[in-house]
Amino acid sequence: MKKILLVEDDPNLGMLLQDYLELKGKYEVKLAKDGEEGLTFFNKESFDLCILDIMMPKKDGFSLGKDIRKSNPLIPIIFATAKAMIEDKSEAFSLGGDDYITKPFRIEELLLRINALLKRVANQNSSSTTTPDRFEIGQYYFDYTSQSIKKDDLIQKLSTKEGELLRLLCLKKNNVLTREEALLSIWHDDNYFNGRSMDVFLSKLRKYLRDDPAVEIINVHGKGYKLIVN
Repeated sequence: MKKILLVEDDPNLGMLLQDYLELKGKYEVKLAKDGEEGLTFFNKESFDLCILDIMMPKKDGFSLGKDIRKSNPLIPIIFATAKAMIEDKSEAFSLGGDDYITKPFRIEELLLRINALLKRVANQNSSSTTTPDRFEIGQYYFDYTSQSIKKDDLIQKLSTKEGELLRLLCLKKNNVLTREEALLSIWHDDNYFNGRSMDVFLSKLRKYLRDDPAVEIINVHGKGYKLIVN
């Protein structure tokens, strides 16, 4: 049985989601009424997935997501909010969110998203024995398991999607990683919005690797991207 942390300040919606997910028989759901209580629960217990409302008292969902990512860079996070602006969606993904759902939503849709994320995590764990998860990138050392880049004594933590994207680039080092392959592998959909989100992550990866002139992530016009290591 998977354990979910649900942080929702609307008590009626929170209890409705908790009851629905638990009635499915596959999930144990811990409900927190605000961001501070959610962080307290997360630090005391072990969870398989988090669902975070964004607009909450005491600590908003984005701040809570940052704190969760600091202690666990791999746990799947779904942000839920009534705000549908593309800026909010971009921020949700740039903070390491794995999915974003806009209120009002059908509970069945949320359940599908939960199942898809947990299945993806299970597939990644099962394939980790056959696919490399540690890479040398010039002067950098990238550990996919711990979602971190190390250079000398400096360690840069990555979000889940940053780690997945850098891993794909490493597996294709000095070769083209097509835009479609990256989007379908990580986002499971190559639509315009996901493409914009990926561009944000690529910019961050370039920033993390900028201190080694022998390392470069370039755009290949009309095709995709290439991690070049001279």
